[in-house]
Amino acid sequence: MTTTVQGKSIAAGPRRSWWRRPWIVPLALLALLFLAFSLPPYATLNPALSRVPSSFPLHYPLLVAHVGFATVAMVTCCFQVWPWFRQHYPVAHRWLGRTYVFAGVLPAGLCGLIIGAGTPFGLVAAGSDISLALLWLFCTMAGYRMARRRRFADHRRWMIRSFALTFSIITNRIWGIILFIVFLPQATGPEAAQQIGPLGAWLGWTTVLLFTEWWLVERRKA
Repeated sequence: MTTTVQGKSIAAGPRRSWWRRPWIVPLALLALLFLAFSLPPYATLNPALSRVPSSFPLHYPLLVAHVGFATVAMVTCCFQVWPWFRQHYPVAHRWLGRTYVFAGVLPAGLCGLIIGAGTPFGLVAAGSDISLALLWLFCTMAGYRMARRRRFADHRRWMIRSFALTFSIITNRIWGIILFIVFLPQATGPEAAQQIGPLGAWLGWTTVLLFTEWWLVERRKA
C-alpha cells in the first residue's frame, strides 16, 4: 500500500484488521460486564436500590442522570478508540465523537461535579470526585477543540486522556476490592466504606492518568 504526499508515493504498512487489535474485545467485554453490574439498581429508578446513599434532595436524580450519561460515554468511547473503526467509518467516528462529548461526558461530568461536592463519604472523597469531574471535562473539551481546529495529533492525545478517565470508574472498583482485602482485619462495619472509599477513589483515576501520561510520552519517543 502506498500513500501520496506532495506528489510523492510513500510506502505504507498494511492496515491491521480489527481482529488483530487484541485489546478491543477485552475492552468491550469489560465495559459490558461493568455496565451489566452497575446499571440495574438505577434502571429501576428506585432510590432504595441505590448503592450510594442520598445526601441532599436532588442527589438521587442527579446520580441516575450521571450513570445514564456516563454509560453513553463508555459505550461510544469503545468505538472511538478503535483504530479499525476510525479508519473504515470516519463519518460515524465524527458523529459518535459528538455523542461522546455532548450526550456523554459533558452532562455526566456536570452531574458528577454536583453529586461529588455533596458526597456522603466525606471531604477527601469529595475532593477526588470534583477533581476527576473537572479533569474529565477539561480533557474532553480540549480534545474536541483540537478536532475542530484539525489538530488531530493533539486531538488524539487529549481524547486518550479522556478515555482513561472515562474508564477509571472500573479501576476505582478494582482498587476498592484490593484495599478491602488488604485492610480487611482493620476495616470492618460501617466505617469500612469511610476508610477505604476515599483512598480507592483517588487511586482509581490518578494511577490510570499517570500511566496514560507515561504511555503518551513513551509513544512520542518511539
